[in-house]
Amino acid sequence: MTVSWTPHRFSGGVLALDTANTVVLRGDPRGFDRFADPAEIARFAEAASTMRAAELGGRRLAAPEPERIAPVVLEIREATDRLFRNAVPAGAVATTDMPPFLRACAKGLEGEDEKIGGPGKPFGDPAAPIAFEAALAVSALSLLGEGGLGEGALARLRICPNCNWLFLDRSRNASRLWCDMAVCGNRRKASRHYHRRRVALAHGEAEREVDDV
Repeated sequence: MTVSWTPHRFSGGVLALDTANTVVLRGDPRGFDRFADPAEIARFAEAASTMRAAELGGRRLAAPEPERIAPVVLEIREATDRLFRNAVPAGAVATTDMPPFLRACAKGLEGEDEKIGGPGKPFGDPAAPIAFEAALAVSALSLLGEGGLGEGALARLRICPNCNWLFLDRSRNASRLWCDMAVCGNRRKASRHYHRRRVALAHGEAEREVDDV
């Protein structure tokens, strides 16, 4: 089934977390992988070029052979999710999660000849596209570098209590709870309202039964 890559699907805050979140409801029997069809990797990259334009410095993402790059993309995705998901409750990155994460990112950069991190060019020269797997590796690694964990990104990492997605809380007072208030926040509020209504109705019915005795 073709995925609609709406803005909500890019609630992670950076490309690497958006990609980690392509597995929906991790750890839940209802969960599924939006990259199960490799063609979606190319469609995701196309949408991310716009949704993550600021992070990418305006550089487009290229994924012309999604089936070929799928194993590397998935390896980076899973290593990134494991590293940062484990870091949220611990408040620190586990060294045991680092080797597979670094090896996966190295595979994404292998064979690429890029100059990244220059002034105004965080992902290299925006005049030409960058391979999606390379950009994914750069995005993931950037979470550990200057402007990343060293400046409080780890403290701003969150796991959405509704969908289980990873996201960066960039709110002023770091109090954001949901990955997307308009979606997950409203769903959780609606669920709580429904539960309270059911409890109230059940309580009312019990009172009526007592009155009838």
